[in-house]
Amino acid sequence: MTTTENHFKRRLLAREQQMGLFATLNCASLIELLAGWGFDWVMIDTEHSPTEMADVISQLRVLDNSGVGAIVRPAWSDMVLIKRLLDAGARNLLIPSVDTAEAAAAAVSYTRYAPEGVRGVSGSSRAADYGQNTAYLKTAAADICILVQIETTTGLKNLEKIAAVPGVDGIFIGPADLAASLGHLGETQHPEVQAAIEDAFRRLRAINKPAGYLTLNQREAKSRLTQGIHVVGVATDTSIVNSGAAQIVDGLGGGVAEEAAS
Repeated sequence: MTTTENHFKRRLLAREQQMGLFATLNCASLIELLAGWGFDWVMIDTEHSPTEMADVISQLRVLDNSGVGAIVRPAWSDMVLIKRLLDAGARNLLIPSVDTAEAAAAAVSYTRYAPEGVRGVSGSSRAADYGQNTAYLKTAAADICILVQIETTTGLKNLEKIAAVPGVDGIFIGPADLAASLGHLGETQHPEVQAAIEDAFRRLRAINKPAGYLTLNQREAKSRLTQGIHVVGVATDTSIVNSGAAQIVDGLGGGVAEEAAS
């Protein structure tokens, strides 16, 4: 179940590049299908999706033996939510909207047992192979990977302090909320937004901190991969389905839509 090496974290700390996608449609079968296309990781979202705890476990099961890294994004940086996700077997977490070093330190503390943190203890959780992995409590902290999302101008201001927090393994720049914070809602390609993103990546390179990013713009995705960003999200399950459906409809000259409407 979860006793194998966390390859995603190992590759991240080795500064290897990993390409993946965000899953928001709460469909384990679709994740199973997409995992076969050579992505390095899939991010199971619970912030902007209908995905609940049992759904997370179903999707983790799909990815457990696929060779594809599983990242889970909690709905918020919340002690109880994070505890439950970790007990469910999540090992790589993407924490949304972290603005300060204090908030980053709190998020890390939610993933650590006392005395280092405040995570509640259960030796019989799915993460501990239902009690069959008796070493879990001692090894969990080293196995867990924490990415924090910078999504506001405040977060950008505090970037280096957040990155320096022990236990923060990487910084993920969230362009959509950052665009809104900069006054350009829905305009992630706006020059001011892109300039802020470029500056953030420059600062992260200067301190040798792994960086992550999501874009649905293929030209930008290629640019970020060429740039050497370590964790690059190049699509969502929704964008892939929409793109495929659009290609079919366009290829038939809109015939599918017209027939459905008749």
